Amino acid sequence: MVLPAKEGGAMSGIVADIFGLDGIIVIVVVGIILLFGGTKLPQLARGLGSASHEFKKGLQEGVEEEKKAEASGESSSEKSS
Repeated sequence: MVLPAKEGGAMSGIVADIFGLDGIIVIVVVGIILLFGGTKLPQLARGLGSASHEFKKGLQEGVEEEKKAEASGESSSEKSS
């Protein structure tokens, strides 16, 4: 009996059927721990946290600059020309 192929390929369907979503998440986390080691993970988390903080700070600064430009009567299209 031939089963119709699922989207995402046949292997991903088989793995999901065997382990389920929770099992796949556990396998990925264990793989990351084995790959990077327990001592590097806190450093990676700190780096991701600071990068996220800097990104949000940059977004906020961009919004503030746009508000200042609009308040002064200058549009973003006039700025770029």
